[in-house]
Amino acid sequence: MADREDRRAVLVIDETTEITVEDVVSYCHVRREKVLELVQEGIIEPLRRTPEPWRFGGPALTRARKATRLERDLEINLGAVALILDLLDEIETLKARARGR
Repeated sequence: MADREDRRAVLVIDETTEITVEDVVSYCHVRREKVLELVQEGIIEPLRRTPEPWRFGGPALTRARKATRLERDLEINLGAVALILDLLDEIETLKARARGR
């Protein structure tokens, strides 16, 4: 019997990728309402502020996944998650600036 390959769908995310609310729901394993909460807290932002259908830049998916994990694992509210993510972003900015010197 021949070995069967494990084939999984791969989504390549970069700065130019646009994703939908449904993509966020699917990849973060959350309900649509959670995506609205993430937007309301400023954790992720739609590319355009027009009413749905919202589209997000690729990095929003990574940020949404981090946010949902933090909320679940640390059992904290989204306001605290937003603050943590902003602080982590600031640390990365400072590290990049220090490497550039």
